[in-house]
Amino acid sequence: MRCQEKFQEIYKRDPEALAFCPYRVCPIGAHSDGNLGKITGLAIDKGIHIAYSPKLNGVVELCSMQFDKRAQFHVRDVPRHKCDDWADYLRGATMKLGEKYPLTYGMSGVIEGSLPIGGLSSSAAVALVYLKALCHINLIHPDPQELIRISVLAENEYVGVNSGKLDQSCEVYSRKGHLLYLDTLDDQYELIPTSPDMKPYEIAIFFSGVERTLAGSKFNMRVDESRSAAYALMAYSGMEYGKFREANLRYVPREVYEQYKDRLPVNWMKRAEHWYTEFDRVVRGAEAWRRGDIEEYGRLSTESGWSSINNWETGSPELKTLYDIMTHTDGIYGGRFSGAGFKGCCMALIDPSFKESIKRKVTEEYIKAFPLLKDKFSIHICSSADGVMQLDE
Repeated sequence: MRCQEKFQEIYKRDPEALAFCPYRVCPIGAHSDGNLGKITGLAIDKGIHIAYSPKLNGVVELCSMQFDKRAQFHVRDVPRHKCDDWADYLRGATMKLGEKYPLTYGMSGVIEGSLPIGGLSSSAAVALVYLKALCHINLIHPDPQELIRISVLAENEYVGVNSGKLDQSCEVYSRKGHLLYLDTLDDQYELIPTSPDMKPYEIAIFFSGVERTLAGSKFNMRVDESRSAAYALMAYSGMEYGKFREANLRYVPREVYEQYKDRLPVNWMKRAEHWYTEFDRVVRGAEAWRRGDIEEYGRLSTESGWSSINNWETGSPELKTLYDIMTHTDGIYGGRFSGAGFKGCCMALIDPSFKESIKRKVTEEYIKAFPLLKDKFSIHICSSADGVMQLDE
């Protein structure tokens, strides 16, 4: 890993420890966790590494191999407001961890991402791998659920992204060869093993060549529109309701939505339509995976992509084009754009025997549509992987 070499170059010594957090894909369940839905997901064998050593003076000093600006702050004196750079996730994670545990030691380190940024939850992976290292240094041992909660709080309350817990859950709970099936209402989850009867599959990542900033996108607006739909449906039906920020579609029965949906503004109805149909797709998808039906699971993932484009109304021109290409490419079981969906990448579950023809066809058609992105477009073939881990234990 280059982060180890970079650490040696900067500090003239070897790092004392190494941690890794995988990226994730969510074939079915996207945009559901913000309203306490169910999700399915897989961690992949690409992600974020951190090579680091403790600093006894409590200073955190980190550089990224993807960004120029170095992060530097004290574990007990984190800036109260975000600085609008890549290290906001680190500052937020430090602040939220420090609110629960006493922090004494900082660290010097180098962070390295193994794929282009956008759509694979790299921000959550950065926060989690950093938290793993910071806890290791300070002899803190949070359980997986607490690690997820601290990372989500950092993203919501410090960075200002109204995300749910999908990303962090996939990057913590996942295990190689298993599908994560999670209910974000109560955090109950199941790791469904790949059936011996399932056809072979690999995970293809088609990076559009266009990066995005989640907090600056329309992501937060979509979450608010969903919450608005829930709040209105509660009022129309006579359900009890309290504060707006506590409204969730999960608390509104499907039959209430069907009865009153025509009274909702069109945009609110579309967001709710995606949420309710996605909830159903996740349940059916988990059962398809359980019985080894990768083709049905893939079909539901493609259907999820259609709903995200037409009901959730996300997807940049580049990602919509990639999605369309994927839908008529042999050897792709199914897929959708990954992440918030405004830029970034698409993911697909593919038959490995079609790997080369898929690469060739998708590349040719995408570059024909977006010739200026020729040098930035890339394809990466991945496998499932374990969640965040300390590599030197």
